[in-house]
Amino acid sequence: MKTIAFQGEIGANSHAACLEARPGLDPLPCQTFEDAFQAVRDGTAALAMIAIENSIAGRVGDVHQLLPESGLYVVGEHFAMIHHQLIGLPGAQLADIRTVRSHPMALGQCRKVIRELGAVAVKTADTAGAVREIKEAGDPSAAALGSRLAAQLHDLPILRADVEDAAHNATRFVILAREPDDAEPDSGRCVTSFIFQVRNIPAALYKAMGGFATNGVNMTKLESYQIGGSFTATQFYADIEGHPEDPNVKLALEELGYFSSELRILGVYRAHPFRLGRT
Repeated sequence: MKTIAFQGEIGANSHAACLEARPGLDPLPCQTFEDAFQAVRDGTAALAMIAIENSIAGRVGDVHQLLPESGLYVVGEHFAMIHHQLIGLPGAQLADIRTVRSHPMALGQCRKVIRELGAVAVKTADTAGAVREIKEAGDPSAAALGSRLAAQLHDLPILRADVEDAAHNATRFVILAREPDDAEPDSGRCVTSFIFQVRNIPAALYKAMGGFATNGVNMTKLESYQIGGSFTATQFYADIEGHPEDPNVKLALEELGYFSSELRILGVYRAHPFRLGRT
């Protein structure tokens, strides 16, 4: 149980996040997010490190839909500054590059360099896998976007360093466990994550959100998505600052519950220092 699962191969940004946030646990690479969730559910891993959103490319894939159905709990968060390296084969030159391979999120975060090179973006399952693939293919016209860790592990040169479009490029990860491990009310600045479905009445969402405004609770994230194949049933994922035992948060959640047909807390955990402008 001294293991933390992540989606991707060894050398991926999620692997690096595991090393930063939980250096005492052994990283366990998983092909898909579902595989990482399952590793925690069946006890293969104690925790899972799951990328959930990026400051440039937005939310990550289907994580917001998978997370509520996973049966797991959010026990922490981690923010990582993401620096993408343009990695090629030994002896390759920038002028040689015709294709750039990587995960869709990485490709979306490095559009400028791809356009500058006049290269074709090729989507892969993850960044570290893209680095491995160009090494195995042996084509000097193919490059990959990956981490310094991936370049080192595969002994490949970095053709250009830190090619992300914006210096503020950061990814937020949530740390998941089989059992809840909520922060204590007096443990410092907290984040509460939850899902809810509003009742089928006029202006339900507007009224439900009003409780957070009137009680001075800051909502840092609100995502909606369809459920059950329906275009009328919508579920929301939200993050707020504060602990459910804080008087203002308790009042806001009570009001939300009144206008909701379902309300489920996914986790209460300490806010990462990145939220305070510290890394």
